[in-house]
Amino acid sequence: MSGPIIEITGVEKSFKKGDRQELLVLHDINLKVYEGEIIAILGKSGSGKSTLLRIIAGLINASNGRVSYRGRSVLGPVRGISMVFQTFALLPWLTVLQNVELGLEALGVDRDERRDRAIKAIDMIGLDGFESALPKELSGGMRQRVGFARALVVNPDVLLMDEPFSALDVLTADNLKSDLIDLWQSKKTGLNSIVFVTHSIEEAITIADRIIVFNSNPGTIRSDLKVTLPFPRNDLDPRFRNQVDRVYTLMTTQPQDEKAQEGAAKYTAIDIGYRLPEASIAEVTGLLELLNSPEHQGKMDLPDVADTLTLDIDDLFPLTELLEILRFARVSKGDITITDEGKAFVDADILERKKIFSIHLKKYVPLARYIYDQLIRHPRHRALEENYLSLLEDYLSESEAERVLRTVIEWGRYAELFAYDYNSGVLSLENPH
Repeated sequence: MSGPIIEITGVEKSFKKGDRQELLVLHDINLKVYEGEIIAILGKSGSGKSTLLRIIAGLINASNGRVSYRGRSVLGPVRGISMVFQTFALLPWLTVLQNVELGLEALGVDRDERRDRAIKAIDMIGLDGFESALPKELSGGMRQRVGFARALVVNPDVLLMDEPFSALDVLTADNLKSDLIDLWQSKKTGLNSIVFVTHSIEEAITIADRIIVFNSNPGTIRSDLKVTLPFPRNDLDPRFRNQVDRVYTLMTTQPQDEKAQEGAAKYTAIDIGYRLPEASIAEVTGLLELLNSPEHQGKMDLPDVADTLTLDIDDLFPLTELLEILRFARVSKGDITITDEGKAFVDADILERKKIFSIHLKKYVPLARYIYDQLIRHPRHRALEENYLSLLEDYLSESEAERVLRTVIEWGRYAELFAYDYNSGVLSLENPH
């Protein structure tokens, strides 16, 4: 095998949080990208996937480590690497043709050649006839095709894509994926490699030759899987489903659990600054009711849960993580099983459910317990949310601290542990004693 096109060695990335400690997002990333392969980077939300892609593109710098392209260090944007973003990022006052020409104009390509190459790129991605249209006239799928044309018109060696299909409806996304695979296999683009970030296991298996599975907090490489299924790939093919199960198992089994005996793995205790998952009470109740139904008898494969509830991993994994934190379910080797406590919750009436949830929230979520205890101790049983935001910002970024507090307030209000006034930002006991 010839040398790698891109080589990532010991890359780490931290973000400063004002005068507080740094937030480590990526840790010791080592990866080689070779000619003729499509690589999918797959991981839970917040695992640093998009950050790594931007480091490869030269849009941001790594805190430590090195990225090289064709043997040269990447210290900023380089010719040969193009990127397609999740959002369409089109200039609304420019036509399709003018948007596609932008990259060539930046490279100093003369007007006639620029126009000729842009028209060919537009034709190649299936938008011929729309050259003079403005972005507002196009559907989401067509706008994303413009994004692809703009990336491809500069004849890149490597194409980077950051969740390029996530903003599209299912049918449009499927069509665009098929067209991308056809373009890749036809070798009309001159591309030698594609690296893309996704939150969809099925999407990764549909497109990629290799799947890089990320761990979270901080992002590290968990596994590097080869996908050897022939194209076109059918998601109903048993071999495809086996690959899906394999990835789900990897993403739901902690490394320390892999050597543990069946049933011996313990729940992970969390601390007050834990990045709590964002999941609603309605979602918790819905999944527990599904598990507890006669059809499933308390246990399901996670791919079946995702299909039944039409959830991708960014929606499914926060929900299953919360069920594990609360001890309502156990996730292992790609399966989820309801616990006795989860069964008691789902079998109870509305008021009893609130009581059970309250008990588990205080017992297993330190932040909820801390807020409740502080309110109990305060003479007026009141506190400003700013106090808890300041505490969380010692552990999390400002935006994550706000999200975590908002999430735990929602859970606490449901459990009637405390009340919250949105206008004043004041938390208080629901029924102070």
